[in-house]
Amino acid sequence: MGKTYLKLHLSILLAGFTGIFGKLISLNEGLLVWYRLMLTFLFVFIYLAVIGKLLRISFRDFRRIGTVGCLLALHWIFFYGSIKTSNVSIGVVCFSLVGFFTSFLEPMILHRKFVLRELLYSLITLAGVLLIFSFDTRYRVGIGLGIISSALAALFTIATKRISNDYKPETILVYEMFAGFLLVSCLLPFYLKAFPVLTILPCRQDIICLLIFVIFCTICLQILQIQVLNKISAFTVNLSYNLEPVYSIMLAMLFLGEAKALNFSFYIGVTFIVLSVLLQTFDSVRKGKAKVVHG
Repeated sequence: MGKTYLKLHLSILLAGFTGIFGKLISLNEGLLVWYRLMLTFLFVFIYLAVIGKLLRISFRDFRRIGTVGCLLALHWIFFYGSIKTSNVSIGVVCFSLVGFFTSFLEPMILHRKFVLRELLYSLITLAGVLLIFSFDTRYRVGIGLGIISSALAALFTIATKRISNDYKPETILVYEMFAGFLLVSCLLPFYLKAFPVLTILPCRQDIICLLIFVIFCTICLQILQIQVLNKISAFTVNLSYNLEPVYSIMLAMLFLGEAKALNFSFYIGVTFIVLSVLLQTFDSVRKGKAKVVHG
């Protein structure tokens, strides 16, 4: 069991590094996501084909999985857009609003009752983000993109719940990546026309970072999550993943020196967000509620 918990916290650490790589890779968010989707799809496709576990699915099934993949691709574009126009800490803090959007979108889409307590906890998170938004005008564009990103992540999580029991994880992963890649490939010419770049080819440093990013922070992360969920409860995994924003902010301060760019209002806002997480965690422990959110 100790090995399983080691894998769990390794997966959280890898998730914390996703924002760091988003900042280190010089490609804009559109190209970054396009390369991430393409490489992940190719690696997983080849691996499943070699071991004989690549399953063919109907067009109806592909449409169901593909919709989820498109939501993930759009979430990634806005998430990395938030990071590149502000910093990793701002992008991660805005991602905390996933709970806020889920609290009212999930009942509407999955036809369950609204839970007032969940909405109140999420409003505390919203208050923290609004504090940062109001007092730190430098990052308003980044915060705006981050808010859209968190809304898309909430929709992605809800959509994933609707298909997670119908297909194997590796089947979902490969077809999600393929559908997301197709969507971004269609959007990219228009995106690059609106936001032109000098080159669409990654430099040597970008190639190295992309390969590490895809292999460790995408594929290995997904595999670790699947292995951990086979051994311990989703409830435990969810509570542990509350550490992801903390890991991301600490890594950004360590590797990117972001502590110098953050002011007092940021830390006050983060305090509200941490308070919200603690309240939700306490409530989950008290009720034994299990819910996993993957972003």
